[in-house]
Amino acid sequence: MSCRFRGFLPVVVDVETGGFDHKKDALLEISAAILEIDDQGQLGIKETVSSHIKPYEGLNLDPKSMEVNGIDPYNPFRMAKTEFEALTLVFQTIRKEVKRTGCTRAIMVGHNTTLDLNFVNAAAERNKLARNPFHQFSMFDTVSLAGLAYGQTVLSRAVQAAEIDWDDSKAHSAIYDANKTAELFCKIVNKWGELSKI
Repeated sequence: MSCRFRGFLPVVVDVETGGFDHKKDALLEISAAILEIDDQGQLGIKETVSSHIKPYEGLNLDPKSMEVNGIDPYNPFRMAKTEFEALTLVFQTIRKEVKRTGCTRAIMVGHNTTLDLNFVNAAAERNKLARNPFHQFSMFDTVSLAGLAYGQTVLSRAVQAAEIDWDDSKAHSAIYDANKTAELFCKIVNKWGELSKI
Protein backbone atom coordinates (compact mmCIF):
# COMPACT_ATOMS: atom_id res chain seq x y z
CA MET A 1 0.00 0.00 0.00
CA SER A 2 2.80 2.43 0.84
CA CYS A 3 4.11 2.13 -2.74
CA ARG A 4 0.77 2.30 -4.60
CA PHE A 5 -0.26 5.86 -3.70
CA ARG A 6 3.11 7.56 -3.10
CA GLY A 7 3.11 6.81 0.60
CA PHE A 8 -0.50 7.78 1.20
CA LEU A 9 -3.12 5.49 2.73
CA PRO A 10 -6.44 6.09 0.96
CA VAL A 11 -9.38 6.36 3.38
CA VAL A 12 -12.87 6.86 1.98
CA VAL A 13 -14.86 9.33 4.07
CA ASP A 14 -18.46 10.45 4.04
CA VAL A 15 -20.02 12.94 6.42
CA GLU A 16 -23.62 13.91 7.01
CA THR A 17 -24.12 17.49 8.10
CA GLY A 18 -26.64 20.14 9.03
CA GLY A 19 -25.81 22.19 5.93
CA PHE A 20 -23.01 22.99 3.50
CA ASP A 21 -21.01 25.56 5.48
CA HIS A 22 -18.24 23.79 7.39
CA LYS A 23 -17.72 26.82 9.63
CA LYS A 24 -21.36 27.30 10.65
CA ASP A 25 -23.21 23.99 10.16
CA ALA A 26 -23.12 20.93 12.40
CA LEU A 27 -21.30 17.69 11.68
CA LEU A 28 -23.77 14.86 12.40
CA GLU A 29 -22.22 11.61 11.11
CA ILE A 30 -18.81 10.44 9.96
CA SER A 31 -17.78 7.18 8.37
CA ALA A 32 -14.31 6.16 7.19
CA ALA A 33 -13.65 3.08 5.05
CA ILE A 34 -10.02 2.03 5.30
CA LEU A 35 -8.66 0.26 2.23
CA GLU A 36 -6.10 -2.49 1.75
CA ILE A 37 -4.45 -4.40 -1.09
CA ASP A 38 -4.99 -8.17 -1.04
CA ASP A 39 -2.62 -10.94 -2.11
CA GLN A 40 -3.87 -10.64 -5.70
CA GLY A 41 -3.06 -6.93 -5.78
CA GLN A 42 -6.72 -5.89 -5.64
CA LEU A 43 -7.79 -2.86 -3.64
CA GLY A 44 -10.72 -3.44 -1.29
CA ILE A 45 -12.30 -2.38 2.00
CA LYS A 46 -10.48 -3.57 5.11
CA GLU A 47 -12.73 -2.02 7.75
CA THR A 48 -15.16 0.83 8.27
CA VAL A 49 -15.31 2.98 11.38
CA SER A 50 -18.34 5.22 11.96
CA SER A 51 -20.00 7.41 14.50
CA HIS A 52 -23.14 9.46 14.96
CA ILE A 53 -22.22 12.90 16.30
CA LYS A 54 -23.97 15.27 18.69
CA PRO A 55 -24.39 18.72 17.12
CA TYR A 56 -21.64 21.02 18.36
CA GLU A 57 -23.13 23.79 20.49
CA GLY A 58 -23.90 26.92 18.48
CA LEU A 59 -23.72 25.31 15.04
CA ASN A 60 -26.63 25.37 12.58
CA LEU A 61 -29.04 22.66 11.48
CA ASP A 62 -30.48 23.81 8.16
CA PRO A 63 -34.05 22.42 7.78
CA LYS A 64 -33.53 21.66 4.07
CA SER A 65 -30.41 19.60 4.79
CA MET A 66 -32.14 17.80 7.66
CA GLU A 67 -35.02 16.90 5.36
CA VAL A 68 -32.61 15.35 2.84
CA ASN A 69 -30.55 13.32 5.31
CA GLY A 70 -33.50 12.39 7.54
CA ILE A 71 -31.44 12.64 10.73
CA ASP A 72 -33.05 13.42 14.07
CA PRO A 73 -29.93 14.76 15.79
CA TYR A 74 -31.44 14.55 19.28
CA ASN A 75 -32.76 10.99 19.06
CA PRO A 76 -31.21 9.15 22.04
CA PHE A 77 -31.08 5.89 20.08
CA ARG A 78 -28.43 7.40 17.80
CA MET A 79 -25.90 6.77 20.61
CA ALA A 80 -24.14 9.89 19.34
CA LYS A 81 -20.68 10.90 20.48
CA THR A 82 -19.26 14.39 20.81
CA GLU A 83 -17.19 15.65 17.89
CA PHE A 84 -14.08 15.13 19.99
CA GLU A 85 -14.96 11.52 20.80
CA ALA A 86 -16.02 10.66 17.26
CA LEU A 87 -12.99 12.19 15.56
CA THR A 88 -10.63 10.69 18.13
CA LEU A 89 -12.05 7.22 17.37
CA VAL A 90 -11.74 7.71 13.61
CA PHE A 91 -8.32 9.37 13.71
CA GLN A 92 -6.81 6.74 16.04
CA THR A 93 -8.02 3.91 13.81
CA ILE A 94 -6.57 5.58 10.72
CA ARG A 95 -3.25 6.42 12.37
CA LYS A 96 -2.80 2.78 13.42
CA GLU A 97 -3.34 1.66 9.83
CA VAL A 98 -0.99 4.34 8.48
CA LYS A 99 1.69 3.01 10.82
CA ARG A 100 0.94 -0.66 10.06
CA THR A 101 1.20 -0.15 6.31
CA GLY A 102 4.33 2.00 6.42
CA CYS A 103 2.51 4.95 4.84
CA THR A 104 3.38 8.54 5.69
CA ARG A 105 -0.19 9.76 6.20
CA ALA A 106 -3.78 9.25 5.05
CA ILE A 107 -5.35 10.84 2.00
CA MET A 108 -9.09 11.38 1.93
CA VAL A 109 -11.17 9.80 -0.81
CA GLY A 110 -14.76 10.89 -1.28
CA HIS A 111 -17.52 11.97 -3.60
CA ASN A 112 -17.23 15.76 -3.72
CA THR A 113 -14.38 15.34 -1.25
CA THR A 114 -13.86 19.03 -0.60
CA LEU A 115 -17.02 19.17 1.52
CA ASP A 116 -16.02 16.15 3.63
CA LEU A 117 -12.43 17.33 4.09
CA ASN A 118 -13.53 20.85 5.04
CA PHE A 119 -15.98 19.55 7.67
CA VAL A 120 -13.43 17.14 9.15
CA ASN A 121 -10.70 19.78 9.26
CA ALA A 122 -13.05 22.37 10.81
CA ALA A 123 -14.19 19.92 13.50
CA ALA A 124 -10.61 18.89 14.24
CA GLU A 125 -9.65 22.53 14.62
CA ARG A 126 -12.67 23.29 16.86
CA ASN A 127 -11.73 20.41 19.13
CA LYS A 128 -7.98 21.17 19.08
CA LEU A 129 -7.13 17.75 17.64
CA ALA A 130 -3.61 18.35 16.43
CA ARG A 131 -2.95 14.85 15.07
CA ASN A 132 -5.29 14.93 12.08
CA PRO A 133 -4.08 11.99 9.93
CA PHE A 134 -5.35 13.42 6.65
CA HIS A 135 -3.35 15.46 4.17
CA GLN A 136 -4.67 18.98 4.63
CA PHE A 137 -5.58 19.65 1.00
CA SER A 138 -4.70 16.74 -1.30
CA MET A 139 -7.50 14.25 -1.96
CA PHE A 140 -8.98 11.76 -4.42
CA ASP A 141 -12.47 12.60 -5.71
CA THR A 142 -14.68 9.92 -7.22
CA VAL A 143 -16.73 12.59 -9.01
CA SER A 144 -13.82 13.13 -11.41
CA LEU A 145 -12.80 9.48 -11.51
CA ALA A 146 -16.34 8.24 -12.18
CA GLY A 147 -16.86 10.95 -14.79
CA LEU A 148 -13.78 9.66 -16.58
CA ALA A 149 -14.48 5.94 -16.11
CA TYR A 150 -18.28 5.81 -16.49
CA GLY A 151 -19.47 9.21 -17.73
CA GLN A 152 -21.42 9.73 -14.50
CA THR A 153 -20.82 12.22 -11.68
CA VAL A 154 -23.81 11.63 -9.38
CA LEU A 155 -22.86 8.95 -6.83
CA SER A 156 -25.93 6.74 -7.27
CA ARG A 157 -25.63 6.80 -11.06
CA ALA A 158 -21.87 6.23 -11.01
CA VAL A 159 -22.23 3.25 -8.64
CA GLN A 160 -24.91 1.69 -10.84
CA ALA A 161 -22.89 2.37 -14.01
CA ALA A 162 -20.05 0.46 -12.34
CA GLU A 163 -22.49 -2.45 -11.82
CA ILE A 164 -22.43 -2.11 -8.03
CA ASP A 165 -25.70 -2.57 -6.11
CA TRP A 166 -27.38 0.65 -4.96
CA ASP A 167 -30.33 1.09 -2.57
CA ASP A 168 -31.89 4.59 -2.58
CA SER A 169 -33.51 3.94 0.81
CA LYS A 170 -30.08 3.61 2.44
CA ALA A 171 -28.50 6.65 0.79
CA HIS A 172 -27.58 9.76 2.82
CA SER A 173 -26.27 7.59 5.63
CA ALA A 174 -22.56 8.19 6.17
CA ILE A 175 -21.72 4.50 6.51
CA TYR A 176 -23.67 3.49 3.39
CA ASP A 177 -22.36 6.31 1.21
CA ALA A 178 -18.77 5.81 2.42
CA ASN A 179 -18.86 2.09 1.66
CA LYS A 180 -20.45 2.58 -1.78
CA THR A 181 -17.94 5.31 -2.61
CA ALA A 182 -15.17 2.95 -1.48
CA GLU A 183 -16.49 0.17 -3.72
CA LEU A 184 -16.61 2.61 -6.63
CA PHE A 185 -13.07 3.90 -6.00
CA CYS A 186 -11.68 0.38 -5.66
CA LYS A 187 -13.37 -0.79 -8.85
CA ILE A 188 -11.92 2.12 -10.83
CA VAL A 189 -8.41 1.64 -9.38
CA ASN A 190 -8.51 -2.10 -9.96
CA LYS A 191 -9.77 -1.69 -13.51
CA TRP A 192 -7.00 0.81 -14.24
CA GLY A 193 -4.51 -1.71 -12.86
CA GLU A 194 -5.77 -4.33 -15.31
CA LEU A 195 -5.68 -1.93 -18.26
CA SER A 196 -2.19 -0.64 -17.47
CA LYS A 197 -0.81 -4.18 -17.70
CA ILE A 198 -1.84 -4.42 -21.38
